Amino acid sequence: MNQASEFSVGADGDKAAEESPARVIAVANQKGGVGKTTTTINLGTALAAVGLKVLILDFDPQGNASTGLGIKHESRPPGCYGLIHGASLTECIRHTQIPNLDLVPSTVELAGAEFELAQISRPQFLLRRAIRGDDGLGDGSARHAIARYDYILIDCPPALGMLTVNALVAADSLLVPLQCEFFALEGLSQLLSIYERVRSSFNHVLQIQGVVLTMYDQRNNLSEQVAEDVRNHLGSKVYDTVIPRNVRISEAPSFGKPVLLYDIHCAGAQAYAHLASEMLKREGVRLP
Repeated sequence: MNQASEFSVGADGDKAAEESPARVIAVANQKGGVGKTTTTINLGTALAAVGLKVLILDFDPQGNASTGLGIKHESRPPGCYGLIHGASLTECIRHTQIPNLDLVPSTVELAGAEFELAQISRPQFLLRRAIRGDDGLGDGSARHAIARYDYILIDCPPALGMLTVNALVAADSLLVPLQCEFFALEGLSQLLSIYERVRSSFNHVLQIQGVVLTMYDQRNNLSEQVAEDVRNHLGSKVYDTVIPRNVRISEAPSFGKPVLLYDIHCAGAQAYAHLASEMLKREGVRLP
């Protein structure tokens, strides 16, 4: 039974938790190097650590989430590429070394998917159909497979192409990791424009999950200025938790581990634990 049946949903929830499917969150930013993949795998790890069932979809052709979770290349197919081309969700899922955390890996074939998707009808709905069934309305094997999970996190590529659009169409909400740098707001406005277009045309329930400030350096006045500007523009959509620049976060992927597993006591690991806690609190989730 889905772990979600054992916790309660707050005022925003309109039905009992056991009646709700897994919550699907697209983690996206068209700019690379902002901590998108790092946020995906460490937020997923933190949620799994409190007993929630989590599935990560590595929808980035670079495959960094797959590497960061220690999945070897030879065991990755069919992966997300196979998933959007007809493979069942069950055969694409790989277990990780972290209890309660599974992964659908990325494969090299995903790099050519942008071109392929442009050649077919209704390409925006391939991922949604693959993980929800019949554009989200059916009750087929895909819906049965995701029923075991509480959260599905989609690690999007650093681009606003068809793969990212697929993730947004499949998702319930959008989570944006935002680096504390000078051009942060400029890039965010482009992403939010795509979000609005997807929401109006393909996925009316899509919401902004929140914005996470990453690579925050308290010694740098620019980091504080960017944080202030983002909060002035987006208000409560910006999480209180900020992810600091931390060498242990940078080291962890080379060991095939999330930073929470690599060094749970470091500042970066503690920040992601706090982020998961804040997210669950905002959603009104009360753990057993």
